[in-house]
Amino acid sequence: QVRFVESGGGLAQPGGSLRLSCQTHRFITSVFNSLEYGWYRQAPGKQRELVASIGRDTNYADSVKGRFTISRDSARKRLFLQMNSLKPEDTAVYYCNRVRDPDAWGQGTQVTVSP
Repeated sequence: QVRFVESGGGLAQPGGSLRLSCQTHRFITSVFNSLEYGWYRQAPGKQRELVASIGRDTNYADSVKGRFTISRDSARKRLFLQMNSLKPEDTAVYYCNRVRDPDAWGQGTQVTVSP
């Protein structure tokens, strides 16, 4: 059973952009809007880290602040991560999930930033 479906990853050059999408398992707008969701990433050999979250407010890790923008489409129950000015350090598998009490993890989407 897939709880989250991430898409939009791929290969980008440094300075390039990618837009990630996440289909959540929520179908009631009020429920979807009441939860805090986040985008996480995990690079090889590193811990999974939260890079952006959205609830009442949006928050970003210092490493992506000013470059990434998280948003949501309440009608379609989707999350997005607009990634600009990409750096090689952004290379990782990106996942979406709840911030508090995360559900099962999806397969994620691979983002590779390389010249």
